[in-house]
Amino acid sequence: LLRLAGGPGRCAGRVEVLYLHRWGTLCSHTWGLAEAEVVCRQVGCGPALSVPGGAHFGQVEGPVWLDQVTCMGTEGHLGECQMGRWGEARCEHSADVGVVCAGPTPLQVRLRDGPGPCAGQVQVLHNHTWLGVCGRTWSLLEAQVVCRELGCGPALSAPIGAHPAPGTALEGLTCRGSEMLLLECLKEGAGPGTCHAGGAAQVACEELEG
Repeated sequence: LLRLAGGPGRCAGRVEVLYLHRWGTLCSHTWGLAEAEVVCRQVGCGPALSVPGGAHFGQVEGPVWLDQVTCMGTEGHLGECQMGRWGEARCEHSADVGVVCAGPTPLQVRLRDGPGPCAGQVQVLHNHTWLGVCGRTWSLLEAQVVCRELGCGPALSAPIGAHPAPGTALEGLTCRGSEMLLLECLKEGAGPGTCHAGGAAQVACEELEG
């Protein structure tokens, strides 16, 4: 888990990661926009604007969990980047890293006709058009990604409707289950289609309290 703390809002602040049930910081003298881009993507805050270092957002007590994180900038989350060993950082809180992101990205996924915000028929924004999702390749793995993207709890079920997704539907979505965004599951050959012999993909996620 990752969060931005000590900033003016949820999309700017000191980078903190959760490890062994404790929040800690990252320190680095090589932190740049490529690394910040990945952090902003992971927290759903659009592109990175700047990378204030030197504990710009204040120093905190507690562990420095990681140092010398190196990303290409295209990774889906920070765990895919190169980094030192957890808990063996060789720099101090004075080098804690921060990021400023552009702001929240609009949700690319929504649920319709369900009993609440965390259940319903899945629709994805694709080229500025909301499309249903074909149920032929739909499973709990894809549902897990939808629940994560919507900020709901874990996926409980991934039902497929009795009727096909109306009109054009997104076909061929296949996820590993670890992706942060459903659109990361659009592999080669996937895209809008007529969804013959496939019902509309639905999902039921746990609703988080408060």
